[in-house]
Amino acid sequence: MKAALLYGTALGLLLVAMQFFRYRLVVYDHSMEAYIGLVALLFTLLGAWAGRKIFRLKKDDKPAETATMMPLQTNGQLVQQLGITPRELEVLQLIAQGLSNREIAEKLYVSLNTVKTHAANVFVKLDVQRRTQAIQKAKAMGLLV
Repeated sequence: MKAALLYGTALGLLLVAMQFFRYRLVVYDHSMEAYIGLVALLFTLLGAWAGRKIFRLKKDDKPAETATMMPLQTNGQLVQQLGITPRELEVLQLIAQGLSNREIAEKLYVSLNTVKTHAANVFVKLDVQRRTQAIQKAKAMGLLV
């Protein structure tokens, strides 16, 4: 019984010593990668914190777009008849206010391609080729009052 405990203890200590030296070998061989990883993690966390701190809206703040946007009145029956979606109507209203596609995209928080798609859909539904024609036809039809 004592011999088994002695051999077990000796093997356990040998295993601990082997793991310790293996660990030291790994740390020494890969120490540069570990330091680079730690620095990268530190700067990632710092960047996330700074971004949240800088771009955080206060509870009282409203985006400037909602305060300056003046909705135009529309003819609801005509909108349904033409099949214009609420987003397409919103894009048409912003076009009528004289905004560029890029400005519309920023106001609506969508991509430039999305604005172009909505505008193209409006042009097809109104059967026009240009923005100015769309505004004129929409006003003439009573779509934009």
